[in-house]
Amino acid sequence: MPLFLRIIWKVCFDAFWHFTEDDGWAMASHVALSILLAIFPFLIFGTTLATFLGADQFSETAVHLIFDNLPATIADPIAREVTQVLTIPRGGLLTISVLAAFYFASNGVEALRISLNRAYRVVEPRPWYITRPISLGYVLAAVMALVMLSIFLVAAPLALRYAGRWVPWATDLLIVVDSWSSWGAFATVLIALLVCHLYLPAGRRRFLDVVPGIVLTILAWIGGAFIFGYYIGSFANYAATYAGLASIMIALVFLYMTGVIFILGAEINAALLKYRVRDLIARGSRDRESEPATDP
Repeated sequence: MPLFLRIIWKVCFDAFWHFTEDDGWAMASHVALSILLAIFPFLIFGTTLATFLGADQFSETAVHLIFDNLPATIADPIAREVTQVLTIPRGGLLTISVLAAFYFASNGVEALRISLNRAYRVVEPRPWYITRPISLGYVLAAVMALVMLSIFLVAAPLALRYAGRWVPWATDLLIVVDSWSSWGAFATVLIALLVCHLYLPAGRRRFLDVVPGIVLTILAWIGGAFIFGYYIGSFANYAATYAGLASIMIALVFLYMTGVIFILGAEINAALLKYRVRDLIARGSRDRESEPATDP
């Protein structure tokens, strides 16, 4: 068997074996439930903070960035419920319910951190009173990023239309800004994956160490979302089985599938680091370059 195929086999086998041995299936359930429970508190806290800061378009921006990534059969029922929740008027920023939502939103970050620690085979040296504030910081950073984006998406079209009076080509940028939901959703997923793999788990990893797992995660997620969306639309009848809970069950199953793909992406990165695949590839290329040329 060629060296390249042997490396692929060893990496894939090691990743799947460690995923199974280290309760990866159960951790995917933990990630799915934690993310579903964190979505509503995150949006409630974010909408309250954004309204306080004057960014009234936060909820619309967040809903687009979160749910435009999902197939319509999965996203539409949850997006409707989220929209109804976010239209309820709330009191001041520092209320008990909003602060509780802020705390509960960090549970999703904690679930991702624990699953990544297991996948990368590292032990968390930081105590809970350090990791929990870090998770809260990630939630706050995500909210502030969405606040800035929502402000930009309101101000940018106005500025471009005004500038178009003197610079005609500036109006062409409106097409890019108006179609932000297509490329913005992808950019959100990519940035979130990079932050998760580089900074959430314990230890240090370089950018190139996490790229293979992220690329495989995105490709597998796109394929899985298409297949699952086709299955829901063509074969499954969750409404007949779960009645009013159908949308929640669809979201949970999809998030479980996403959790499995997410953890396996980290397992692939860990297996590549374990077998030092980058070093093997670099050494092989150097050996080929140093081989003496044969005299024909």
